[in-house]
Amino acid sequence: MTRNPSPQKDPNGTWWFVVDIISDKDGRRRQAKRRGFRTKADAQAVMDELRVAARQGTFVSPQRQTVKQFLEQDWLPAVRRQLAASTWESYERNVRHHIVPAIGRVQLQALDGGDLNRLYSALLESGRIRGKQMPGLKPRTVRYIHTIIHSALDDAVQWRRVPLNAANQATPPSAKSAKAPEMRTWTGPELAAFLARTEGDRYGYAWAFLATTGCRRGEALGLRWTDIDLDTASAAIRQQVIPLPKPGGVGREGRIVPGTKSGEARVIELDRRTVTMLRTWRKAQAAARLALGVDYDDHGLVFPRSDGRPFHPEAFSKTFDRRVRQAEFADLPTIRLHDLRHTWATLALEAGVDVAVVSKRLGHSSPVITWQTYQHVRKEMQTDAAERVADAIFGPSA
Repeated sequence: MTRNPSPQKDPNGTWWFVVDIISDKDGRRRQAKRRGFRTKADAQAVMDELRVAARQGTFVSPQRQTVKQFLEQDWLPAVRRQLAASTWESYERNVRHHIVPAIGRVQLQALDGGDLNRLYSALLESGRIRGKQMPGLKPRTVRYIHTIIHSALDDAVQWRRVPLNAANQATPPSAKSAKAPEMRTWTGPELAAFLARTEGDRYGYAWAFLATTGCRRGEALGLRWTDIDLDTASAAIRQQVIPLPKPGGVGREGRIVPGTKSGEARVIELDRRTVTMLRTWRKAQAAARLALGVDYDDHGLVFPRSDGRPFHPEAFSKTFDRRVRQAEFADLPTIRLHDLRHTWATLALEAGVDVAVVSKRLGHSSPVITWQTYQHVRKEMQTDAAERVADAIFGPSA
């Protein structure tokens, strides 16, 4: 039953209405007020929409909550228990640095696609907070921020804070423009040359392990000596090191967390050269630890900082980046630390290792992901397979 059965006309010539809405959640009667319609028909149309929404259970009561209040007080605390620590920290950091400063004061129910498009344009143009790179954020980062906003607004719809997800009306950077950095790999001889030139370097031991196992950076940095059995030549990947905020809240540091990216521990086999390298490194590390004495913060890690604490993963990667750009490696293509993992997978597939074995080794959830990631290898293997089958039929070509 409506408070006013039809829209009313204001002295200023516009139309308004007040309609009673019964909430399907608690059965309470609430008023929905709307003003400023140009015609009675416009007001009547909106009134009818509200009545339909009330009957269908999709009516959202007007609220004055801002985007900042929703994200910081409601959404981030709610999703924290559902997300991995590194994922939640990334969400919180992007909310704090990029989303709240720009649209935090906007009322949640007033947020629309235009607000988000302006946010994305500003971030692409001048969104970088620190660093010496270009002032704008990369399309991949802005699309990730859009993903965060979309997820938050999906929950806002489910929690009856807004009727629609405004992110569905926005246009973030395209998936094509936001694709991951191009994969670059070394050939076997190129990788061997790099490892030979870094042999005996405290970083070199860790880089060699990454190159010969295909492990992720965080998995290698989280590896403990108790996870390795040199006699059986195997290593169990059970934990990782990820960047998280320091206890004081200023800056980030490497922190050991249980589990892996896939959520499951896995055991990998080690080749004999890697086993020999690890035996050598264990002796060198023991001597360094003994020399440092009580100042050594022992976490049992295979590849820690010189004082025993976990590496900051991003700082570890930057050390690799600086090293490969030095003059002694000018004859090698420049790759990222993560490309050591790609190099291992590429060499394994080219060597004929079954894709299911490679997939399990890498910790992928499915061999399909492995094939999709390494399509460049698949094409070469398919071409080679076609030639080998043809040779079996017609004999080797001249």
